[in-house]
Amino acid sequence: MSRQIGPSIPNTGVNMAKRARKTKKQQHYQQHYENSNVIHVKEAFKQRKRHVTIIPRNIAQEDYVTMLDDHKKNIVFSMGPAGTGKTLLGVLSAIDAYNNGECEKIVITRPAVSVDEQHGFLPGTLVEKMAPWTRPIFDVMEEYWSPKRIESMIEDNVIEIAPLAYMRGRTFKNSWIIADEMQNATPSQMKMLLTRIGDNSKIIVTGDLAQHDRGFENNGLKEFIKLLRQKKSDIIGVVEFTTGDVERHIAVTEVLTIYGDNEI
Repeated sequence: MSRQIGPSIPNTGVNMAKRARKTKKQQHYQQHYENSNVIHVKEAFKQRKRHVTIIPRNIAQEDYVTMLDDHKKNIVFSMGPAGTGKTLLGVLSAIDAYNNGECEKIVITRPAVSVDEQHGFLPGTLVEKMAPWTRPIFDVMEEYWSPKRIESMIEDNVIEIAPLAYMRGRTFKNSWIIADEMQNATPSQMKMLLTRIGDNSKIIVTGDLAQHDRGFENNGLKEFIKLLRQKKSDIIGVVEFTTGDVERHIAVTEVLTIYGDNEI
């Protein structure tokens, strides 16, 4: 009888079949894991809808938030330097109002001074044309709503981008209107904006008179605030921030101090 020397030669066909079944089983479990965990987790994150909690960091912000929460204040002006929370708190309040069913729409508007209100020659849709000016507002929204959901809300007209030049003749009902950077509005634009408000709506007007681009003499924000101080109103509120209210990066306060912007 002959004796085989060395290790036995395995049955190659059988082992390859076993390895194929093992590999297929591993792929099945891996795919199941990805579908059940990773993808679902990502989708859950994209579709997040976090509860909005607004915590004022100083007295001026507390006054601002109180006016935003006050249903009797139909129009709220927030004026002051960068970093005081004018836009941030206004957008957060609008998100919270929508989530709680207090409004059906969020309208975003602002003067587009650099193109002199002429959006027609810019490429893309109206939303794309306004993107450079509305980006700070959408940055806040994306902390609470996924870009996909925001896009869907824009398509459904729940979020509307409405340049000042396109608002004439309209009335916004059941809406929160965020009018940002309104130090660049003319008197006629400011009047037109404030008369767009309809039932169950609120207008939030933000601006910094120290950073106007149109010219201080023909300034809609300056003019209306001056008139408002002469004729007090129970339904229109005004909050004025100073550099002491800056709650952004410490460097922002330092820069404003160097420029001497101690008051509005």
